[in-house]
Amino acid sequence: MKKRLILAAIAALMTMATAMAQQIAVVSESGETDVYQTFQAAIEGATPGSVIYLPGGGFTITDDVKITKKLTIIGIGHKSNNDNVDGNTKILGNIWFNEGSSGSAIMGCHISGNVNIGENGVTVNYIMVKFCNLNSVQVMNNTCIDILINQNYIRSTSHFNQSNARISNNIIHSIYGVNNGIITNNILIDYFGYDPNGSSQYATMHYVCIGANNSIISNNIIIPDKNYVNDFYGPGYYKWMIFEGSGNVISSNLLKLDLGDNPINIGNVDWNNVFVNYNNGTIDPSSNFHFKEEYMQYEGQIGVYADGVDFDKQTAPVPYIVAKRIAEETDAAGQLKIQVRVKAGE
Repeated sequence: MKKRLILAAIAALMTMATAMAQQIAVVSESGETDVYQTFQAAIEGATPGSVIYLPGGGFTITDDVKITKKLTIIGIGHKSNNDNVDGNTKILGNIWFNEGSSGSAIMGCHISGNVNIGENGVTVNYIMVKFCNLNSVQVMNNTCIDILINQNYIRSTSHFNQSNARISNNIIHSIYGVNNGIITNNILIDYFGYDPNGSSQYATMHYVCIGANNSIISNNIIIPDKNYVNDFYGPGYYKWMIFEGSGNVISSNLLKLDLGDNPINIGNVDWNNVFVNYNNGTIDPSSNFHFKEEYMQYEGQIGVYADGVDFDKQTAPVPYIVAKRIAEETDAAGQLKIQVRVKAGE
């Protein structure tokens, strides 16, 4: 009898692990755990302060699903070389942090769309986006404060609407609209283009790598290498700028120009000769991208690898089992009660 119970317990644990791989665990601040079948149901059912653990796999979310309470969303990761047997965590759609969601975070997810913050003039503060691959961050209200963007791969231009933000250790497209923020230890890979005078072919066009005011901009690797005005279309002109704004403290950035204080000007060298797996600008966060030997002196100082960060080994704090209790026998309904306690990784 005892042997059958042990075998039943092992089978139950295996069944539970398989089931949980297909479901979403939500852990409340008090430690209670609920399981949901869909991402939307998990968001709606979670109490404020809860942690939503997304396993590997794909999860769809529509734009009518808004986060209006403090939640932490943690996925397995977004890299193709993730060791988890369930694969990467992929979210199809946009994430919306709306009124009431201050203090929320999302980590370890591949997001097809954007992370949107502060819709319709609502102030949302203390949002963290970390260890994610996403299209962009869009802050929609300039009263939002303390937005933390750290160790992400961001595929398009992020707009901060004159809010403050700390943007660090990311491989990121251009950044625009930061005010009283910190932009440090990133790799900037492109310009953001906009037309302030409408869509006319004769209008003024701007291409900006970093648009910020009163911010610290330091220790970044800045790939775009134009910083001049070039006339096209008669009275209009195209304007390429590395930095746009005023009151910024700009220092110790690695680039091909002399801009800011103490620039690390590497001259007119092909970036393919500076980095392993640069691939003509098609930087892949899972491709072992790093400085070549002759530039290794900058490895711990400039860009995504500075401040003791190992961008290639970023890991979200996924949970692990710290204790479990298995009933000695089944109940009247023939079910075996199993209790499992988990803890998030550091």
